[in-house]
Amino acid sequence: MNLAARLRPRNLEEFVGQEHLVGKGKVIRRMIEEKQIFSMIFWGPPGTGKTTLAQIIASETNAHFYQLSAVDAGKAQLQEILREVIDDKISDKQSILFLDEIHRWNKSQQDALLPYVEKEDIILIGATTENPSFEVNSALLSRCRVFVLEHLNLDHLDKLIELALNDSDRGLGKYKKNLLPEAKNLLIQFSGGDARIMLNGLEIAVTNYKQKTLSSQIIEEVFQHKSAGIYDKKADEHYNTISAFIKSMRGSDPDASLYYMLRMMENGEDPIFIARRMLIFAAEDIGLADRGALIQANGCFEAVEKIGMPEAQLILTSTCLYLSTAKKSRAVPNAIAKTKQAIFQYPNLPIPLALRNAPTKLMKELKYSQGYNWSEKCVGLNDGQSYLPDKLKGKKFFEK
Repeated sequence: MNLAARLRPRNLEEFVGQEHLVGKGKVIRRMIEEKQIFSMIFWGPPGTGKTTLAQIIASETNAHFYQLSAVDAGKAQLQEILREVIDDKISDKQSILFLDEIHRWNKSQQDALLPYVEKEDIILIGATTENPSFEVNSALLSRCRVFVLEHLNLDHLDKLIELALNDSDRGLGKYKKNLLPEAKNLLIQFSGGDARIMLNGLEIAVTNYKQKTLSSQIIEEVFQHKSAGIYDKKADEHYNTISAFIKSMRGSDPDASLYYMLRMMENGEDPIFIARRMLIFAAEDIGLADRGALIQANGCFEAVEKIGMPEAQLILTSTCLYLSTAKKSRAVPNAIAKTKQAIFQYPNLPIPLALRNAPTKLMKELKYSQGYNWSEKCVGLNDGQSYLPDKLKGKKFFEK
């Protein structure tokens, strides 16, 4: 059994982090104390205690506990558990089904849970690293409370490291080793906030190296890389980071913009995706305030397509800084929104006669094109006439 499994908290007092849920008077602690449990979804990054918290809830409320992983379990395993629960329904104990990575089950598989959750034959605790709004069926989601688990902070991770190094029973205390401060910081950094990764990396360092004091070099050798982000190009962190990037450019903060852009690139984001988003940004958020922004962004997109990485980061960085520091204007999207609203409100207003073509005698007799001038002396409508339909006369869609 690895270190992370051996040190798994056995009760709320041993549980580290998530004080907003398990602290004194908080919702999950109160639920446990009052033994009034209900179906819920734990949404949070890996290694933040989702599985452990589900086990503690079952243990401290004296409930039957069943566990499935949506990665390798399907309807057959679910039905087997549900039959056992129904057969044991005469028991006073509640039954909890913990379904890890619930987002990996399809709609049909998730729907199989619905009647049992609705009748409270079983208490569902689902765990997911993905946004349940998108990944869990709305019918099932409406029957569950969603709790967001947060990244463990530095104090939490430091506490776990000290516990692991000093606990001789379940931890690594018998080895009598310690970490240099910079090695500890590196261990925390490489773990990306995932307690499991951190503890298991620490165990490798302690058990595979003879030194009593572990250095940064040892931690680097254990992890064999310099970055341990949780960025996933198809998951929440992808959308969170691109959102932060756009909002930082919109807020004219070049430092934050550059940070989020390079963070994406360091984690393997497609540079074409970033260039495309900057092209959209130039049109949407800068527009007419700096007419060169769209040209710059389009040039960036074309250059990145031609050049590729790693040199493309120079072009992306130049454009990122240009757009971040440029004047901003929402005149273009605002004009689109106002115009569409008028079209929706008045979908088929007649075109003013003066703006209509008059290729036939009848059309001329009906005054098509009368009042519109196109000559050396004058181009346009006569004074007092409107280019817009009468109901929209004087309406302003575009404001600088």
